[in-house]
Amino acid sequence: MDKMDLQRLEFLKELKEREILRKAVRKAIHLVLEKRSLENFQNKFNEVENNANEEILRNMLKDYLHESAATQDNDPAPHRSTGINVLSDLLKKIIPVLEDDYKILTTDDEQRSSFRAHVIHGVKNSLAPLQATDDVGPDSEQALEEDLEEDLGVTVGASDPAEDQFIDIADDAEEEELSPEEEFATGLSGQDLTGRNMAYASFKKIERNILDAYELLSNDEDQELFYDYLITNLKLYFDKFEDELAGNLEEPTTPEYEDAAAEAGDMGGGEEDFEPADDAPEPAPDDVELEDGVFGFSITNGFGMKKRGKGRHKDA
Repeated sequence: MDKMDLQRLEFLKELKEREILRKAVRKAIHLVLEKRSLENFQNKFNEVENNANEEILRNMLKDYLHESAATQDNDPAPHRSTGINVLSDLLKKIIPVLEDDYKILTTDDEQRSSFRAHVIHGVKNSLAPLQATDDVGPDSEQALEEDLEEDLGVTVGASDPAEDQFIDIADDAEEEELSPEEEFATGLSGQDLTGRNMAYASFKKIERNILDAYELLSNDEDQELFYDYLITNLKLYFDKFEDELAGNLEEPTTPEYEDAAAEAGDMGGGEEDFEPADDAPEPAPDDVELEDGVFGFSITNGFGMKKRGKGRHKDA
């Protein structure tokens, strides 16, 4: 075997070794890439799983809080007085009704003042018969009848024969019949009629609730606390409604408007006399009146004043 053959064999052997080395390197690179890809995939998967678990936990916590809030007892501890507890339940029913009707009256304060006075007046009048019955009682009623029979010598509740023979010739038309609103306002005078009418309509919605609540109580202390605190709370709630309504009716303003209004006031005072120019257009007739609520516009001031500017300045 000559020299050239040996070189040729060595060259082929070297090529083969290089090919084996390339395959080994290529395989190593492929393994590294697969490992990195697997790690990236695992990281992505873990991230998604963590986010999903976090979202699940968040939703579970949100549902738990909703359920807890729904089952939570928000009512305060009951008062030591049954009368105050009954009154608390009553106020939850009647205050929203009174608030809605009270805040409708926005024309002037007199309407709301009349509404307030008539509602409180109606509450007192409605509870007065029940209070009188509680004060007297059945035993006191019977004792009073016996005393009257003994002192006057007559039987209470017995009919008088003379009364049965009496013929009434009075004309029923002469007696003026009061409307329900007027009868409701008996004892109050000088109050706004719109406020009275609204108070009557509002009171008819809540009167039965008030009477039912009061009739639940038989204890004298409970009845007294119920009555006193009912009147007090009605007055306090009306004060609260008035404060809220006064805040709502306040007209908003801006610094620009205040500056413009002040400037208009300055321009309105100290006007100088002007004489019309020869070629000045004739002024509009004075007897042309604008409709109510419609403002004119003047080039001289631009603030809706009816007075119009005249010609050039009069020579001194």
